[in-house]
Amino acid sequence: MAAGGRASGRPAKKKGPSKGTGGQKRRSLEGRGATPPAEMRHWYKDKARSERIAREDRGGETRRPGSGPARQKRSEDAPEYIGGRNPVLEALQAGVPANALYVAQRVESDDRVRDSIKIAAERGIALLEVTRDKLDRMTEGVVHQGIALQIPAYDYAHPSELVDLAQDAAEVPLIVALDSVTDPRNLGAIARSATAFGAHGLLIPSRRSAGVTGGAWKTSAGTLATLRVARASNLTAALREYREAGLFIVGLDGAGKIDIGDADLLAEPLVVVVGSEGKGLGRLVREQCDVVVRIPMQAAAESLNAGVAAGVALYEVARHRRR
Repeated sequence: MAAGGRASGRPAKKKGPSKGTGGQKRRSLEGRGATPPAEMRHWYKDKARSERIAREDRGGETRRPGSGPARQKRSEDAPEYIGGRNPVLEALQAGVPANALYVAQRVESDDRVRDSIKIAAERGIALLEVTRDKLDRMTEGVVHQGIALQIPAYDYAHPSELVDLAQDAAEVPLIVALDSVTDPRNLGAIARSATAFGAHGLLIPSRRSAGVTGGAWKTSAGTLATLRVARASNLTAALREYREAGLFIVGLDGAGKIDIGDADLLAEPLVVVVGSEGKGLGRLVREQCDVVVRIPMQAAAESLNAGVAAGVALYEVARHRRR
């Protein structure tokens, strides 16, 4: 029978390996050699560039693999960005220091964009065209309207320099210190009032406080370009040094016992300390104050915004000094 081998009932013999194939099997198990290092792979440069751009957008942040989601934390020496057509134009007109002006590709231009480009060119500020996605990352989600201004990290003064400024101008020192004011817009508003009423500078703590950011520049309407801001690693110690230098410390707090208009120190060398809205002055800062004053208000209003309160207090100081 043609199929006699299968019909015989005996199992078919398993076919063994052919002679002479051992070398081929060994070679197939060897693979393609050692895995090349990352820098020798064709995609390495593109990936490294993307990671570098991402780090720059996060302000130089680095993290270990597998350590969880990255925290969006900007380093202190990273540049800031002002976004929006009106804010950018106002900042350029006010002479805010800037490194570069970024304009989105195919942006719909108007007078504000054209004027911003013109002023940037006249001041020698670099003009760069970028994608909208890039602008979104740089401005961290702020509505930029296709234009953003990069400003350098602020160069803070030493607390003693604020007193030197007053002495150089032969004026009675007036310094505004901020205790736990964390909103940059409040810092900008206070800077605006401080400039209007003749203060010689702002003092802020290096921790748990707003700094001179893009938001502060925007709210200050350019006054931060002329008003010095000093930063102290320890606000309490800085206030103590001011007292030793002959300045009086007046704390502004809703829980104060004296109305600010009744205080008799306002014409003296002065540091006005503004506390945060709601919390007021910290205990250690309050202990450094020669007097704690309040702004008299109707009972319906529990407190004022820190920026508004500082403006009222500085006006009262200026009124006393004009007498």
